Amino acid sequence: MGWLDRLTGRTKSAHQAKDRLRLVLIHDRTDLTPGQLDALKDELITVISRYIEIEPQAVEIQLSQNGREQYLVANIPLRPSRRTRK
Repeated sequence: MGWLDRLTGRTKSAHQAKDRLRLVLIHDRTDLTPGQLDALKDELITVISRYIEIEPQAVEIQLSQNGREQYLVANIPLRPSRRTRK
């Protein structure tokens, strides 16, 4: 399919630009600024860390859209448990 994309003018950068535009539109519809999204991420890390051990530097928070519905998607890697099983 790569040759067909090149032939029709669809390049990797065009797909990236489309993804960026989609993200901008989602941010506009939710009225969340990038700063607010970062603050939300920090608060989620703080609260979740109270209950389970996570990898805070690897947390990813994204806004996505499926049709007219918008989603907040969080990828939060957990640290391996230190408990030993009996």
